[in-house]
This record gives sequence, C-alpha cells and structure tokens, in this order.
Amino acid sequence: MIDLYTSSTPNGWKASVALEEMEVPYEVHGISLSAGTQKEPWFLKINPNGRIPAIVDRDADNFAVFESGAIMIYLAEKTGKFMPSDVKGRSRVIQWLMFQMGGIGPMMGQANVFARYWHEVYQPAIDRYRNESRRLFEVLNNRLADHEYLAGDYSIADMANWCWVRTYPWPGVSVDGLDHLQRWIDAIQERPAVQRGVKVPTDLAALRKGDGEGAKTFIENARRIVQR
Repeated sequence: MIDLYTSSTPNGWKASVALEEMEVPYEVHGISLSAGTQKEPWFLKINPNGRIPAIVDRDADNFAVFESGAIMIYLAEKTGKFMPSDVKGRSRVIQWLMFQMGGIGPMMGQANVFARYWHEVYQPAIDRYRNESRRLFEVLNNRLADHEYLAGDYSIADMANWCWVRTYPWPGVSVDGLDHLQRWIDAIQERPAVQRGVKVPTDLAALRKGDGEGAKTFIENARRIVQR
C-alpha cells in the first residue's frame, strides 16, 4: 500500500495517474497548499523540500519518496510497468521525463504565475514564459509526428508531460497548428486510469473553468501559495 500526499496540480497528477495506471493500491492524503500544510514539520520529515507530491511505501519499511519524477521512476521500477528494462529504452523514457521536469513544468509553471497569479500585469514575463512553453510544445509535436508516444510505447514520460501540457488553456499557451500534439493529448485523455488520476484529490475541471467565482477563489489561493 502506498500513502500518497498530494494536491490537485500537474505534479500531483503525475503521481496519481501513475498509481492508477500501474494499479497500485494507495491511500490519498490531501495537502492544503494554501494553508501551508506542506511546510508543517510532520510533512517535512517525508519531503524535506516541503512540496507535493510525496509517497510513503508501507510495504518497503515506510520508504518515502519525494519529487514527482522520482516517484514515477520508483513506481515503474517497483511494478515493472511503463518503463522498458533495456538500457536504451529506459534512457529514452528518462530523457523525455527529464524534458518535462526541466522544461515543460518550470516554463508552464512560470507562465501560470505571471499570467494568472502575479499581483500586477508584467507582460514581458508573460510573453517570455508563454513563448518558451510554446517552443517546448513544438519539440513535442515534432517528436510525435513520427512516434505514437514519446519514447516508444506509452510510458511514464507520456504521463508526466501530458499532466502539464493538458493545462495549456490556463496559462494561455497556444497549441494552434500542433496537430500531432493534439492527437496525443486526446489519446491519453481517453485512458480510464488517466481520467481517474486527474481527479485526485479534487476534480478541478469545474472549479477552474472560465472566470467565475470558483476560478477567482482558485487564483487567490494560488497567489498565497506563490509566496510560500
């Protein structure tokens, strides 16, 4: 049994989608980022960096793993699923996983901050992070032009990138003309395990839609998180 400490963010979904896809039993512990739960001493014992997600593997002497990519690798190796066993195949998956962790995630994250959560409009920053996110989308699109998935068969690399790319409307990153990327987004969206995973611990689809009261509340909470 896995204890999953998470919130409804792209990085959080990476862990919950992986757990659902790998059919690993897990118990969800929702972490309130706006309340600062991730900075409480008990949680820092699990993740010294004070971020979500984190897991504790009860079946391995309560072994704790933090960092979303590290969690995905751990689960893939534990279950033997969604990660090739050969050196080259494993490397391809990890390369595209690192692409998400070093590029897609940070750039889209900053696009979110400046386009949605910053206390004032600073257009140069908005443009910089939207444009860089779009450039990275184009890299994915080019790869997917002649590959069904990023690293051969469907893998944790696809899960990780998809959990971020799917949110492109929120920071305002365009996917116009990226037909291969859109095909890939839609295909992964159809997977039942993925659909379950992105509703953990909360389904944000309705809350964050448009500019209604739910979206305004979400933005206010996110602004508090940015300062932590």
